[in-house]
Amino acid sequence: MRIFVVIVVAAAALFFIRLHNASGITLTSDSATRGHRLAEAWCKQCHAIGKTTARAATAAMAFTEIASQPSTTALSLKVFLRTSHPSMPNIVIGPDESDDLVNYILTLKRR
Repeated sequence: MRIFVVIVVAAAALFFIRLHNASGITLTSDSATRGHRLAEAWCKQCHAIGKTTARAATAAMAFTEIASQPSTTALSLKVFLRTSHPSMPNIVIGPDESDDLVNYILTLKRR
């Protein structure tokens, strides 16, 4: 009987922990921090990636400009990152990395 009670309590605890993070996403601030690191590693050669960084010497838009466009949403950024573009290097971005980059870019949105 004790084992049954322990199993039920453990299952209930896991259930409530899962409900707390039911969406399965990481905290946005952690994700945005990881996205910033990815942008530093992959994107800064062509894009100005921070709020105050100077524009790169290419025609690529600054991340603040991308984030501030009315059409920019998490979904539109994810679709863009999953679509090949002739003017961009063919970087393979995994789903978690895509989420992190999107979260970082959206933190740069001018209000």
